[in-house]
Amino acid sequence: MAVAPPSYCFVAFPPRTKDGLVVFGKNSARPREEVQEVVYFAAAAHDPGSKVECTYIAIDQVPKTHAIMLSRPAWLWGAEMGANEHGVCIANEAITTREPASETEALLGMDLVRLGLERGATAKEALDVIVSLLEEHGQGGNYYEDGSSSHAFQSAFLIVDRAEAWVLETVGKYWAAEKITEGVKCICNQLSLTTKIDVEHPELRSYAETQGWWTGDTEFNFSEVFSLAEDHLGCCSGQESLEKQEGNITVQTMMDVLRDKGSGVCVDSETFLTTASIVSVLPQNPSSPCIHYFTGTPDPSRSIFKPFIFVDDVKLVPKVQSPFLGDDDPVKKKPRFQERPDRRHELYKAHERTRSVTENDQDKGQKLMRIMLDLERQGLEAMEDILTSTEVLDPAEVVDLFYDCVDTEIKFFK
Repeated sequence: MAVAPPSYCFVAFPPRTKDGLVVFGKNSARPREEVQEVVYFAAAAHDPGSKVECTYIAIDQVPKTHAIMLSRPAWLWGAEMGANEHGVCIANEAITTREPASETEALLGMDLVRLGLERGATAKEALDVIVSLLEEHGQGGNYYEDGSSSHAFQSAFLIVDRAEAWVLETVGKYWAAEKITEGVKCICNQLSLTTKIDVEHPELRSYAETQGWWTGDTEFNFSEVFSLAEDHLGCCSGQESLEKQEGNITVQTMMDVLRDKGSGVCVDSETFLTTASIVSVLPQNPSSPCIHYFTGTPDPSRSIFKPFIFVDDVKLVPKVQSPFLGDDDPVKKKPRFQERPDRRHELYKAHERTRSVTENDQDKGQKLMRIMLDLERQGLEAMEDILTSTEVLDPAEVVDLFYDCVDTEIKFFK
């Protein structure tokens, strides 16, 4: 059975957070050599009867899709994590359960992240989108760009907006979800839902009974029923660090947690690496903009978070987008993944070059990181000014915000 990568994602609500902000964060742990790109798609209208090509299958398109910003493994259609123009954020976790994941190609959990963002204007709407698509199309297929073996997983999601979050955990087409409106919540690569379930698949419990996993005589505990052995005992490093920050959780707090290798939240092992990270700030005041910070590069302890705000006519950032291979892409051909093309984008290459230099010269590396973190801090302060301003945000001020940050970062690496 495939081993699920130990990713972590978090959400924190007021009053644990400062200034009435909902703070969301996710580290994407993936195979070490995999490249993640950061891509923006504008809101769009679609012709009746049209289809959308997901990673492995095509499904019916909807009349309108929202503007989205994604951090995704460069070979697939969906995303590990992202946000939309309405302040909805979604992160995906690959999980293993008693029910073996299907290797038959269907929707990936990462496709469902993107579909939820494109079609849901609230966290609950996004949840409804995901579970209806799960019912209709199922989930399955290879989670990795690997032609030698298949790595299939079930999916868990953290779905967040300005008002609430939903933890959605799935087993095939069956699912359960818990609503979160306060405190701190972490999910990782294990089932976490227990007896507090707010919505569920109508046949969830009867399915568990037919499989002999639940007798109906005891209280229904989702993790105990569907987890493998003792795999439901919790793995959420980092939650304790956030909970200690009573009333003081900020964007910086979340970034610090995501950078923490000692706790295991920042993964750097022989097999897996934190290949990209995101932190989002969702003000509960709807007149303030949501701000999303993406790294676009591996290992947040050696990367900087760059801000993005949804406005019309956002300037696209080709320097964090991988080469587009079209129909020649090995993911599009069957048998799939017979070749491994170079998917590195310009920012990734600059980051990689610098890393090789700094690993050989520790002093130089530390000096460069101090400069980069100072650059990040300046960005955080500028975003703080936007959040605390009483004036309406002028879109022209931020239309090229992310573009400029990426450009500046690359110049520093040179």
